[in-house]
Amino acid sequence: MAEPRNQVVQVSRFGGSDGLAIVDAPLPAAGPGEVRVRVLASALEYTDVTIRRHLYPQTMRLRPPFALGYDLVGEIDQLGEDVTDFQLGERVADMTVVGSNATYRTLRARDLVRVPLGIDPAEAATLILSWTTAYQLLHRTAQVQAGQCVLVQGAAGAVGQALLTLGRMSGLKLWGTARGEHAGIVRELGATPIDYQREDFTRVLPGGFDVVFDGVGEDDYRRSFAALKAGGLLCAYGYSANVQEQRRLLPLMLWLVRVYVWRQVLGWLPRGKRLRLYSINLMRARHPAWFREDLGHLFDRLAAGAIRPSIAGRISFDEVAEAHRRLEAGGLAGKLVLCPDLGARSEPMAPAAVHGVSAGRSPMR
Repeated sequence: MAEPRNQVVQVSRFGGSDGLAIVDAPLPAAGPGEVRVRVLASALEYTDVTIRRHLYPQTMRLRPPFALGYDLVGEIDQLGEDVTDFQLGERVADMTVVGSNATYRTLRARDLVRVPLGIDPAEAATLILSWTTAYQLLHRTAQVQAGQCVLVQGAAGAVGQALLTLGRMSGLKLWGTARGEHAGIVRELGATPIDYQREDFTRVLPGGFDVVFDGVGEDDYRRSFAALKAGGLLCAYGYSANVQEQRRLLPLMLWLVRVYVWRQVLGWLPRGKRLRLYSINLMRARHPAWFREDLGHLFDRLAAGAIRPSIAGRISFDEVAEAHRRLEAGGLAGKLVLCPDLGARSEPMAPAAVHGVSAGRSPMR
């Protein structure tokens, strides 16, 4: 029997999507404490774009060639030594930051979250980064309470849509900024849309918001801060506006330092307003059990039909470069998910439309 073929999405050079290549790679073997999975689904994230362009601080030491892929759902096909908590054939999920846009890969058994039977692997994959980020922002960072008035910046993006859905389930009063053409998405998710190109969101709610979630980072988050009521909380989790403005890693790192110093020096800012910086990777490093618990909770909600993430497209390896162009164009109504079992399509994916900067992208992970 021939050895299975392993393909990966490789960054051959930093820069545009033309630097991506689909290459054959050696089939990995599970080491002690590891499992090998056959990848069933791996979501494509805007964060992958920032990694590809060398604008992501957590992968700043990586140099091409390396494989992309922030997360995955896979089926265990090999158990390493000392792995006793899992069995062959079980479906599991993990967040890896890189390396999961592949046919096969190895994972540490202690990091895995079981995927309930009957769940669509592609739908499950959409929850790992964006929805877990949203859940932890709401319940671990902001600790929201029913009835609070909340503003979501970049509400039409992946994390923004998850924040609106989970926020509505938590009894929040919601507003969301987006481009005018995406107002319908925001409204369908139970929030009042704000066209950030035409409306001043700092004046929408007299007295200000209890909580603002901002994954855009425009003007060093200062306008989001201005939209808060006295004693309100700004949760900053991304900086997509600065990814567009800064084409090199060093200026972006200096901007992040400036925001951090602003938080530390100004501290508990005027009128008792507060700022918290969130990173899912830092949260997971400090509280690994929280990540497993929170993602498991989301899987249970998916299995029960309480949530239904939107999938903009299931793609094959040969569609990855065009998928990245669609990510950069913005305006997607859901996640793009790489499904390695899909063969090449007879018709190529529709090319990306030309848009302005999408406010829904949040690469501070």
